Amino acid sequence: MANIQIRKYKDEDAEAVKEVFTLGMSEHVPSSFMHLLKQPPTQMVLMCTFCSLMASSKSFLLPVLAVTLLLAAARQSVVYMFNKYIDTSLKKDLNNITETYLKEKDSCFWVAECDGRVVGTMACLPNENTPGCLELKRASVRRSHRRMGIGKALCRTVADFTRDRGYAAVILYTSVVQTDAHKLYECMGYEKIREFPVPEFIAKVTNFTLIEYRLDLHRDRKNN
Repeated sequence: MANIQIRKYKDEDAEAVKEVFTLGMSEHVPSSFMHLLKQPPTQMVLMCTFCSLMASSKSFLLPVLAVTLLLAAARQSVVYMFNKYIDTSLKKDLNNITETYLKEKDSCFWVAECDGRVVGTMACLPNENTPGCLELKRASVRRSHRRMGIGKALCRTVADFTRDRGYAAVILYTSVVQTDAHKLYECMGYEKIREFPVPEFIAKVTNFTLIEYRLDLHRDRKNN
């Protein structure tokens, strides 16, 4: 990784971190929309709408237009879901990274820097629901700097930080559509623990689920 440096977050990184996060999350809109289209209820609604209008109107244009409008509405729902999550994140922990991640000894926020530019982020803090585990959060790498080992380097940084502080494992949550992230985490030794639905209405309708991964550090030796 020529010219890549993994370092702790500084206050002057704030806008760059927000940009990396926002761009990274926005990239998942197309794959989430395709995920929605693959769901049987979605296909049934589209087919029933088309067939019923075709039979009642005796027109081909009207059902095509209706299905097109339904598809547009579905995509906007996915966009809304992601924009809401982005806005919430920017107003919460990413609004004051120093306060959230750097005040306590068992939490931290790192950036990957390339030629003076922030190109990746990752953080961790104690998980509220799983004692003895740190939670990996805010993992993102600019599209232009992927396939360079940055994600792996950030994952190793979190694992080393977790081990040094005496925690047994690292856990993380990622969405069902983030397939590249799944490959990265599984390559780094993480094991899939469970899959569960997101509680928000739109997510339930679209069958948009989260996956929990866990890295037991005594099994992580081969990746160090």
